[in-house]
Amino acid sequence: MKIDAAIAGIGASKFGRGLPDSQMAMGTVAFKKALEDAGLCREDVDGISIHQGSPLGVDYDRVASALGLQLHYVNQSWLHGRFVTNSLQHAAMAVSCGMADVVACFTSVSFSRERAILAGEGDHEANREEGGSHGEAPLYGLESPGSGAAMAMQRYMATYGVTSADLAAVPISIRSHACQNPAAIMQNELTLEDHQSARIVIDPLRLYDFCLLSDAAVVVLVTSSDRARDLRQPPVRIAGLQGIQAGREEFVFAPPHLGIAQQTFAPTKTYDLANEAFEYAGATIKDVDAFYTYDAFSPLVLFSLERFGYCGRGEAAAFVQDGRIGPGGSLPVNTSGGLLSEAHVSGWNCIIEMVRQIRGQAGPRQLPRSEVLHWGTPWGDSAILTPM
Repeated sequence: MKIDAAIAGIGASKFGRGLPDSQMAMGTVAFKKALEDAGLCREDVDGISIHQGSPLGVDYDRVASALGLQLHYVNQSWLHGRFVTNSLQHAAMAVSCGMADVVACFTSVSFSRERAILAGEGDHEANREEGGSHGEAPLYGLESPGSGAAMAMQRYMATYGVTSADLAAVPISIRSHACQNPAAIMQNELTLEDHQSARIVIDPLRLYDFCLLSDAAVVVLVTSSDRARDLRQPPVRIAGLQGIQAGREEFVFAPPHLGIAQQTFAPTKTYDLANEAFEYAGATIKDVDAFYTYDAFSPLVLFSLERFGYCGRGEAAAFVQDGRIGPGGSLPVNTSGGLLSEAHVSGWNCIIEMVRQIRGQAGPRQLPRSEVLHWGTPWGDSAILTPM
């Protein structure tokens, strides 16, 4: 199906930690701001693609009731970064095929409240047949969401001769972006010494290789191209999309063929790239002005860069050195500070940053050129945003 969809409005609550507001309260703030941004009223919104739900958030019917919405289309997915593109895809497909006129992509995260719930009732995500959803392996003592990323990074380091100091370039560069963003939680410079002296959380990952646990909400309004052109803001075209990859060669926090879980181990320099989103958009990675990814853990940035062909396999650690992905670099990554330094909104903070960059509304961190921006994750999903 041909996608004819654009982002017409964005809104966000305050980003912080230990905030008193509930998910619904923060989501309401973000929703109102998105409506104001687009020049719409709540009666215009007839669809919702909600990227959260029980037990970690509110469900679509509660949101509709609280916000006074009359919905004709609903999509709801689990609250994980891998479902950002999925939620955006459903919104784009709904408006493209006429199932809805304006769809609100709604996400609200309160890690402060989640941690209190888990402390009292146990780990909901671990109540699965083989453990949690981040590569945890309880039988082997790996019970934390960082376990999968740590396993993958250990294999990557051993295979390609990469060190923790090499990896440090990722959080250092992304922190540099955050320091230009007044909305980011982390505002102080991060140095190599800071990174290397920080405690190891799960070997080989140190404290600054982990994302923030924060509280925040983001709402993105998606509508047709024609409708978007008549609204308040310059529309941002959803130019290309591709879905999550799954199968034996896929592990949630590792590139294919690294040998984690059921993957084969084939440390070759190249592998087949799945870049259908670029084909739909009529662009290539050479056209990309900035790259955005789900940086819940520092290694995921390396794995994502290799997955989409910005560098060869085993080359990403060298690729990110010398400020290449930082402010003024040849390929800026997560220009708002991402999950590592701005806030953990499951990646939606990166999506609204892409919209601001394309509109020319990013302030001191505004890119000199923002014609093709790419969102892509280690599990293969991808979105290309461009001006209309």
